Amino acid sequence: MTSTTAATPTDTAATEPDLAEVELIVGGMTCASCAARVEKKLNRMDGVTATVNYATEKARITYPATTPVADLIATVVRTGYTAEEPAPPPEPADDAEATGARPADADGDPELSALRRRLVVSALLAAPVVLLAMVPALQFDNWQWLSLTLAAPVVVWGGLPFHRAAWTNLRHGAATMDTLVSLGTLAAFGWSLWALFFGDAGMPGMRHGFDLTVSRADGASAIYLEAAAGVTAFLLLGRWLEARSKRRAGAALRALMELGAKDVAVLRNGREVRVPVGRLAVGDRFVVRPGEKIATDGTVVDGSGAVDASMLTGESVPSDVGVGDAVTGATVNAAGRLVVEATRVGADTRLARMAKLVEDAQSGKAEVQRLADRISGVFVPVVLLIAAATFGGWLGATGDTVAAFTAAVAVLIIACPCALGLATPTALLVGTGRGAQLGILIKGPEVLESTRRVDTVVLDKTGTVTTGRMTLREVYAAEGTDEDELLRLAGAVEHASEHPVARAVAAGAEERLGALPDVEDFESVPGRGVRGRVAGREVTVGRLHDTLPPEVARARDEAERDGRTAVVVGWDGTARGVVAVADTVRETSAQAVAELRRLGLTPVLLTGDNRRVAESVARAVGVDEVIAEVLPEEKVAVVERLRREGRTVAMVGDGVNDAAALATADLGLAMGTGTDAAIEAGDLTLVRGDLRVAADAIRLSRRTLSTIKGNLVWAFGYNVAALPLAAAGLLNPMIAGAAMAFSSVFVVTNSLRLRAFR
Repeated sequence: MTSTTAATPTDTAATEPDLAEVELIVGGMTCASCAARVEKKLNRMDGVTATVNYATEKARITYPATTPVADLIATVVRTGYTAEEPAPPPEPADDAEATGARPADADGDPELSALRRRLVVSALLAAPVVLLAMVPALQFDNWQWLSLTLAAPVVVWGGLPFHRAAWTNLRHGAATMDTLVSLGTLAAFGWSLWALFFGDAGMPGMRHGFDLTVSRADGASAIYLEAAAGVTAFLLLGRWLEARSKRRAGAALRALMELGAKDVAVLRNGREVRVPVGRLAVGDRFVVRPGEKIATDGTVVDGSGAVDASMLTGESVPSDVGVGDAVTGATVNAAGRLVVEATRVGADTRLARMAKLVEDAQSGKAEVQRLADRISGVFVPVVLLIAAATFGGWLGATGDTVAAFTAAVAVLIIACPCALGLATPTALLVGTGRGAQLGILIKGPEVLESTRRVDTVVLDKTGTVTTGRMTLREVYAAEGTDEDELLRLAGAVEHASEHPVARAVAAGAEERLGALPDVEDFESVPGRGVRGRVAGREVTVGRLHDTLPPEVARARDEAERDGRTAVVVGWDGTARGVVAVADTVRETSAQAVAELRRLGLTPVLLTGDNRRVAESVARAVGVDEVIAEVLPEEKVAVVERLRREGRTVAMVGDGVNDAAALATADLGLAMGTGTDAAIEAGDLTLVRGDLRVAADAIRLSRRTLSTIKGNLVWAFGYNVAALPLAAAGLLNPMIAGAAMAFSSVFVVTNSLRLRAFR
């Protein structure tokens, strides 16, 4: 899948003006087949395209603008679940009271607490029942009636969430995982009641052993209270661990959203007034003291300091800022008092956009997940048929009702497709959340598929491999000319120009020599250079000399051979020397290229600069293939040509002129320090302007994808291997329940390992 399919909301609105999008919170889903049912019902509505994510419990719906959202909600409710739009953010007036509020953690979640309470009570009651059944030595006269007394509340009250969901689905003509659990546990419990009250199992002195396989027995004297209670307790444990792990998996996104400051000291008529962040407006000026968070994106208008952006970018070293520098909301002022003018507030801030990108990625589905959903949708009815066939087959072959019943119940319980539904969403939740912590934003799950296939990475030179800022590199003074004098006069004239090369010369001169003299009669000659009067001398900088002394011409040629931009400096009609400037290669670029090579990628340097400059940069960072002198509109053609050659191309860029190439590439990586257009066009956004993060992003994406595939292999393999064992009568129902619960916990735990990615 190429990046061109990942249309931005703006693009969608432009091509489909009659469509709207909404996100609903769906309640009552207990497994992947529930999500598949809701998705199927919504997609049957005219013009509606819906994606329902079991792990995030959200439905993302694109629908005709003429369709009321209430109709979408009604469809979900008719399917047997609840639906509502997310609550709007609190009004600014309420922010002051909300500053100390924190979302409930895993232990403070009311639903999780209720589930834990149900689990603890059920486990305490079920443990003696299981022990009495498994250890014949503990069986005393009438032990079976104690087992019934303890097991009944576990099956009825402890298993109530399963029974309620199964009944709701039955009313809507559907079967889900809860149907399997409810049928299995109630069948085992019902059989035991019949044996106790109408068979021989209630007789004083009744004893029976415990076997992990099906064995022939007298049906009238066999009870399965330990299976009914044990399975219920194990499944409650699995569901609680699953719910708790899902909350932990989404913790990175919640932490990201909580990073921002709660209140801010705004300057009003020269006085500082503390107000909630929600009341900030673009253009407001606010004060940030050392140790405080910067309230929103803005520009420093007074003061200087050092900003720690590690929470957003993963970069541990604070960066110096001064007047005119841009700062990002939620970063911390490590030193110095700053006065900042707000340039973006609310949903427009960098933090809010990061959070939105992460949430969008977590709500989407990769192709492998869609396959799993389709399988889950038909899995439960197939299992019911297998259970019925197992019962009939055993009964016909052996005539043993107990053996037939036990095998059928084991099939029902072992088959629950929980792990299948959790395999992809949990890995996505953890992977994208961890990426956000490291300054890597993955736009959607389909991006993960692209990272696996990429073999070529095209690197835009300016702003990606290099800093994008010209700096003074060399000064050559002809014989008889003082080097400092040459630089002072050149810097003085260039100080009056806005050209990037001129700014680099002026800045370099000021850094080396201090304050520069004033210039008079300044004149800029387009395409040739600048001239002006400094300290009584007519100074020229650029290509204003038609003839050059041999040594000056030689110095200019050598500088250009080394990839520098050379400007000739002279006065009083004579060329006196050369100053050379160059775009600085980032210190980390060579290491980044080496890491990309280790990932099996072939780096290609792409630039509009002349070939000599490009090859100089390529040598410095270790790139062999260079494509230079490319116009901005030709970058797309270069990417398309590489793809036609059979390569799968990733593009790394940061400028407006890179946006189309980023969208055309199989995988677009946008530097977060670049333009909004590039960030919108990319599939992965690297918040920190460090090319090494590109390698980290590809590694994280590949690791997340491999985790998803590992989860799916386990989930599919588990069901495929376990169903025949259960149907063959080789699994006791209680052991089947424990194995099913373990399968879900294994998948979630395996996904959580991504939190350790570095």
